[in-house]
Amino acid sequence: MPDLLIELRSEEIPARMQRKAAGDLRKLVTDALVGAGLTYEGAREYWTPRRLTLDIRGLGARSADLSEERKGPRTDANDKAIEGFLRGAGLASIADAHVHRDPKKGDFYVAHIVRPGRPTPEIVAEVMPGIIRTFPWGKPMRSGPASAKPGALRWVRPLQSIVCTFGSETEETVVIPFEIDGIVASNVTYGHRFHAPDAITVRRFDDYVEKLEKAKVVLDGDRRKQIIASDAANIAFAAGLELVEDEALLEEVSGLVEWPQVLMGTFEDAYLEIPAEIIRLTIKTNQKCFVTRPVGETEMLSNRFILVSNIEAKDGGAEIIHGNGKVVRARLSDARHFWIRDQGDLPDLDTLKPSAEKFGLDLAKPLDQRMAKLDALNVTFHAKLGTQGERVARIRALAKELAPLTGADAAAVDRAVVLAKADLRTEAVGEFPELQGIMGHKYALLQGESAEVAAAIEDHWKPNGPSDRLPANRIGLTVALADKLDTLTGFWAIDEKPTGSKDPYALRRAALGVIRILLERGVRLPLSRVVTDGDLLSFFHDRLKVYLRDLGARHDLIDAVLTPEADDLLMVARRVEALTAFITSQEGLDLLAGTKRATQLLSAEEKKGTVVADAVDPALFTLEAESALHAAIEIAATEAGAAIGDEDYRSAMAALSRLREPVDRFFADVLVNDEDPAVRANRLALLGRIRAATGTVADFSKIAG
Repeated sequence: MPDLLIELRSEEIPARMQRKAAGDLRKLVTDALVGAGLTYEGAREYWTPRRLTLDIRGLGARSADLSEERKGPRTDANDKAIEGFLRGAGLASIADAHVHRDPKKGDFYVAHIVRPGRPTPEIVAEVMPGIIRTFPWGKPMRSGPASAKPGALRWVRPLQSIVCTFGSETEETVVIPFEIDGIVASNVTYGHRFHAPDAITVRRFDDYVEKLEKAKVVLDGDRRKQIIASDAANIAFAAGLELVEDEALLEEVSGLVEWPQVLMGTFEDAYLEIPAEIIRLTIKTNQKCFVTRPVGETEMLSNRFILVSNIEAKDGGAEIIHGNGKVVRARLSDARHFWIRDQGDLPDLDTLKPSAEKFGLDLAKPLDQRMAKLDALNVTFHAKLGTQGERVARIRALAKELAPLTGADAAAVDRAVVLAKADLRTEAVGEFPELQGIMGHKYALLQGESAEVAAAIEDHWKPNGPSDRLPANRIGLTVALADKLDTLTGFWAIDEKPTGSKDPYALRRAALGVIRILLERGVRLPLSRVVTDGDLLSFFHDRLKVYLRDLGARHDLIDAVLTPEADDLLMVARRVEALTAFITSQEGLDLLAGTKRATQLLSAEEKKGTVVADAVDPALFTLEAESALHAAIEIAATEAGAAIGDEDYRSAMAALSRLREPVDRFFADVLVNDEDPAVRANRLALLGRIRAATGTVADFSKIAG
């Protein structure tokens, strides 16, 4: 079977776009080919900073013939209807149509249309221009002589050449020529723009990869990542150090080079006085370089950094290392300036006294000064939700309510809250916003705050996603809960809720953070104390369902436990856990079977409007099976209630499971729909007692099986 090779070569493609763009190319092309009636065995995409490549293996040489039967008008239709049918079906005369007889609807014409398959090159040449012209780049640009013409090509960077070849291993490949704004597809590409800028003639994919490699281009992006990671680790190891891994940086750097050359640079030891996080971000953000540390060290860095060049320099990279080192030193000098200034006094302390009094701040301390400044400047949090200072005041009040529930020291919680946002006014966070919280932690320790309060300042953002760690102590846990709950209640109050896939304020992430803290740290928090909007409580329920399903819980068991008014999410989770363990046991199967039979019959009668007594009257019992079931329900309900009071849900279910035998006997011996209306209503009330007793644990009608 033939293979298809496509390469779209352009000027530099932004690294963040490459992987997605290559995937888009694969999907667009394969969808178009399949839509045209072709089949293929496999397709794989590749990318470099200057090209997107697609390798499609086992592509059919032509599309399959298509047969279509098109129904036309009745045979007695007027001439205009018949003429329209002939035009649409592509028939020369009505004699080319077939007549189908229908005893009910009458005779009508049918066209049997056969569309012969087409050669694959013809299909590719037809679909590719449209794919290229409508390619989903985020911010495409026009370029070249044709850019001023209507409908000119828009590409992420100027498109320079196109390769499109087709053929099998045993045959000579053919070029599929199509044209885009003067660029004609061919079998010619180009290698590394510095090391091998001459034209390269290629045939099929294997030949193409081999020639690119000789021309200093590693086509496979994942292989470039492996080369960089391996070489960087080896260079660091040779210097007695270890690489500080950074997957996001590795992905980005692999998209900046076609021929990765890994080198090591250095800076002065004096810069190591700066916190490691600032050093790492300075070097990463400004120079796209990796940092290293002594082997076994977790906090301190070394003064060596790893850089990746796209050039195989004749001097072994000495000039490249020198140039990168010069920039790194300049940026680290700026960072040290931020670090020192943030520990000094602000120049306008007198103007900050009202804010300091409001929050109980000590203006002799640098971080307190920054919080006072944040409040005094009236820095906006959200136009409808007020300033950052007002937000801190809300979080402070909420945290005071939460502290008794989390078991955290109230004074320490209050101190952590009023300092949690202070580092927003530091120069380090102004330069590197991702250091918010981290710098607050460091500055808090420097001014003598307790380790617990300092850690809480860093952790008040956490968890910031499903895999992020939780706050390290109860103080941080309390501040984090208050922060996230204020965010959620605030945006709900101004009707800024997530819609579809849009969630600009990360409210789903905030709700998941609350859920993770409550469940993973065992916090009992009745959400109704802080959540007054039923729609927000429902939002929490939806996120809880997602969280529990991700942990393996069955959706029907979650629905059986989660009621619309449930506000203690920890108890919901524990009930689901107990129900999951119980429902697969014999006791669980007994409880499910007995309960379902009773509740289904009761529900059916209620839908009919059958009268159900308000309470069970033992005086109306006429059979021993009724008395036995009533007695069993009373015992089971009492035992289950006591177990639920102790939050022992498995024992509660075990007590209720003993209803199976008296329920089965009841249905064997008793006719519920007795002719006497009073007896019938009383027996239905007895079934209602079963539903009420088991409903304290779960709604068994929602459980499958």
